[in-house]
Amino acid sequence: MISTATDSTRTATPFAAMRDAMVVSQLRTSAVDDKRVIEAMARVPREDFVPNAVKSLAYRDTQLSLGDGRMHNTPLATGRLINEAAIQPGDRVLLIGAAGGYAAAVLSRLAATVVAVEEAPLANEARVALSGFANVEIVEGALANGAPGHEPFDVIMIDGAVEALPDALVEQAKDGARIVTGLVDRGVTRLAAGRRTAGGFGLFDFVDLDCAILPGFSAPREFKF
Repeated sequence: MISTATDSTRTATPFAAMRDAMVVSQLRTSAVDDKRVIEAMARVPREDFVPNAVKSLAYRDTQLSLGDGRMHNTPLATGRLINEAAIQPGDRVLLIGAAGGYAAAVLSRLAATVVAVEEAPLANEARVALSGFANVEIVEGALANGAPGHEPFDVIMIDGAVEALPDALVEQAKDGARIVTGLVDRGVTRLAAGRRTAGGFGLFDFVDLDCAILPGFSAPREFKF
């Protein structure tokens, strides 16, 4: 079970000190340089969006188990992806891989609206944790399907690593929209970004980084004789 909170308005706890340390030692030293992103991550209590069993590890630069083989992305990977997305106050953001709701909570402080996709049973956990966030909507379904019927989006963020982006997901982005994601290639994960344009879509890697691998995004396998 994931506990619920809307902001870091609780009495100061050791988690506040850990959150400050995350900002100083992980984000500021690793090219997370958008002041709005840093402020948002300094305010959102990550411990309220992870399972109780790993709450004490909420601010460590490591993946956390969500159960059933799913892992929560690291704070640094999430921060680098959001930073690279260059979220604007009027943006409509599609988040793939809501997990417990942490990335959606951070994005809610930066964008106009956030549509976050997650599979059962995590979708319900995220929905409860984000119940106080008026500009966030949880869509339950396969991650690779995105949120058909909610498009178009100014930004698509995949908070994890995938082997390939389905065309159906890219098509939910506006022309000119930014797309950020983790990529996995033969067990190595890296972060990448790109834009959808009328001429096509492509991604460029910008850093090799530990990143949680998401289900349902396997690349087509080549036929071998």
